[in-house]
Amino acid sequence: MIKDDFTLRHNGPQPEDLNIMLKTIGVSSLDELIDKTIPASIRFKEELPLPDGMTEGVYLNHVKGLFAKNKIYKSYIGMGYYNTYTPGVILRNITENPGWYTAYTPYQAEISQGRLEALLNYQTMISDLTGMTLANASMLDEATAAAEMMLMFFNSRKREAVKNGVNKFFVASDVFPQTLAVIQTNAHPQGIEVVTGDHFKTTIDETFFGVMVQYPGSWGEVIDYRSFAAEAKAKGVFVGVAADLLALTLLTPPGEWGADCVVGNTQRFGVPMGFGGPHAGYFACIDDLKRQMPGRIIGVTIDAHGNKALRM
Repeated sequence: MIKDDFTLRHNGPQPEDLNIMLKTIGVSSLDELIDKTIPASIRFKEELPLPDGMTEGVYLNHVKGLFAKNKIYKSYIGMGYYNTYTPGVILRNITENPGWYTAYTPYQAEISQGRLEALLNYQTMISDLTGMTLANASMLDEATAAAEMMLMFFNSRKREAVKNGVNKFFVASDVFPQTLAVIQTNAHPQGIEVVTGDHFKTTIDETFFGVMVQYPGSWGEVIDYRSFAAEAKAKGVFVGVAADLLALTLLTPPGEWGADCVVGNTQRFGVPMGFGGPHAGYFACIDDLKRQMPGRIIGVTIDAHGNKALRM
């Protein structure tokens, strides 16, 4: 077999090594192995029609020529994902800075006080824009944040509602389809019945534990939900909102018209499309729901020396 030598170990097996391996698995050649492994209907036996080799420079020019044939159109699909402009200073110092984008979970988060301060500032911004008391340090995306909101409402039902088997969750018909799909996926194993429809025509009664609306809706409408939220809360039903974070810089915060929880997508704040995501979702709620709130929260505390410190 292969000797304990760097060159041999890192440049693949020798012919005699291949023969030993083939004999061990009971075949005489690589072709026989492939014939036994790949179905004949998809087995390609001819040689690949590859062009002559190119140098790196020639190849790059060739590929650029192919790319130039593409027609680039503007995306008008929307549905929670919108093209944005990211200022160069942010792009270079944050988006392209390994210190920020490195995929590392801070298991000892308190060591990185700078990162925690950035997340605390983020939470403060989310609370300000949504009108909510609390915000966590982000979720996976808007759809999973909405599903977590539904589960939080479900687990926060009053004893009487649990005893009576209250299990309906209303989702307005103008909620983004990808959000609805994730909600339905999470609802089924919990025994939750998802009811969809026009919020103007749907009667919310005591058989519902929560409702969710999109603000603005998937058709771009900005609807005044004050009366709908008041009606739901009068029946003891939680009110959830999936809101466009950038739109909230102009619109009335959901917290001011009766929302118990607000979720959404942070992509609107200059984050590149990234072929459709996912992008970090935000999650904010009222103080009464903090014990059921998912995710991590950055808080301010005092260290052993009496200095202000941040904790996850």
